[in-house]
Amino acid sequence: KVVTGAAGMMTVGCLFRSGAPTNLFLPSYIFEIIGTMLIGAAQPFFQCTPPLLSGTWFGQDERALSTSICLNANQLGIATAFVVGGFFLGGRTPDALDEYLLIISACSVATFGATIAFFKDKPPTPPTASAAKHFKDADKKKLQGGKGGFLTYPATAKTLLKTPGFLPPLAAFVCSIGVTNVVSAFTSETMQRAGFVRENVIDGIGAGFQIAIMAGGVLLAGYVDQTKRYKEVTLACFAGAFVTLLLLGVAEGYQVTLPPAVVIGALLALGASAGPIQPINAELAVEVSYPEDECAVEATQQLAGNLFSALLVPLCVKAMAYDWTFLLPIPGAGREDIRGDTLVLLVLVASVTAFFSGFEGELKREAEDQAGDPMHESHVKNAKQKKALEVLELRLVQEREEEDAKEVASVA
Repeated sequence: KVVTGAAGMMTVGCLFRSGAPTNLFLPSYIFEIIGTMLIGAAQPFFQCTPPLLSGTWFGQDERALSTSICLNANQLGIATAFVVGGFFLGGRTPDALDEYLLIISACSVATFGATIAFFKDKPPTPPTASAAKHFKDADKKKLQGGKGGFLTYPATAKTLLKTPGFLPPLAAFVCSIGVTNVVSAFTSETMQRAGFVRENVIDGIGAGFQIAIMAGGVLLAGYVDQTKRYKEVTLACFAGAFVTLLLLGVAEGYQVTLPPAVVIGALLALGASAGPIQPINAELAVEVSYPEDECAVEATQQLAGNLFSALLVPLCVKAMAYDWTFLLPIPGAGREDIRGDTLVLLVLVASVTAFFSGFEGELKREAEDQAGDPMHESHVKNAKQKKALEVLELRLVQEREEEDAKEVASVA
C-alpha cells in the first residue's frame, strides 16, 4: 500500500510538471513547484523499502541480490535520464522540454497502473523463518494497535545507532552514496577536464557510470548471497574505489594526459566497485540489527547518506579550485597533480575503510533462518563467523522453546 501510494504521488507530480493540468503546455511556476515537491516526497518510500521487500519475498540466499536490484534501479533511472534527456534537450527547441516531460508522465502513469495491478504486500507463505516471525509480529501489532512507524522512528533510530555492529555498515553506505553522488554530479566537468568535449559522448559516459553501479551491484550481491562474505567484499570494493579514484584524479589533472579508454575504464570500474557497497551494507545492517524494522534501518542509512552528500558536494566544489602536485614524475610527462575534490574523496574512502575493517557484528537474521530451517545448508564461509553463527542459532532455538512453553502454559 505504501509503495502504491508513493507511485500515485509520483505520477501526480509528473503530470503537474508536464503541464497536463494546463492543457498540455509548459506548466505554470506553481504547478512546477507542487509537482517537484510531490516527486521528491515519493522518493523515500521507494528508497527505504528494498530490504523489507527482499526479506518479505525472497529466501536467505537471494536477499542481497534482490536489494541490489531494487536500490540500484535508481541508477538505471539516472542513466536513462542521461541518454534520453540529452537526446531530447541537447541543442533543440524549448518545445522539446514539453515532449520530454509528457513522455516521463506517460511512463509514470503506466508504472502506477502496473503497481496497482501486480504489487502485493506479502506472499501466501513466508520464504524464511525470519519472514514468518515478521508476519506474526506485524499481525500481533495490528491487533494491539499502537503508534505509527513515523512516530516511533526517532526511538528506533537511537536504538539502531547503539546496536553492536551497526555503525560500520552505516559508515560504508554513507561513504558509497557520497562518492557516487559527487562523481555523478561532476561527471561532465571531470570528463571535460580529462579531454572529452562532445556533450553526447559525456552523456553516454555518465550513463555508463550508472549502469556500472547496477551491474557491479548485481554481480557482487549474488556472490555475497552465496558466501555471506559481507566484510571481505566491502573491503575489496573500497580498495577498487580507491585505486580508480586515484587513476581518475591523475586523468583529470592538467599535467598528464591518459588514453580515453583508460579514463572511461577507470570511471566504469569506480562505479562497479563503489556502487555495490550500498546494497551489500544495507543487507548487512539489517542482519546485525535484526529484529529491528528493515525500513527503519534503510531510512537511517538513506537519511545519513543524503545528508552527508549534501555537505560533501559543496566541500568538493570548494576543493576543485586547488591542485596538489605531489606524485613522482613520469619520464616525458612531468609531475602529475590531483585536484582537491579527488583528494577529499580519497581521504574519505581510506578513512571509512580503516573504520570498517574492525567490523565484528553478528548475522542475527541468518541465525534466525538457520534455526528455523536446520535442513538448509548455510553459505557462511568465514570460519570465525560460522562458529559465532552456530552459537547464536543454539541460543535462538532455546529462546524459541522457552516462548513455546510459555504459550502452552498460558493456554492451559
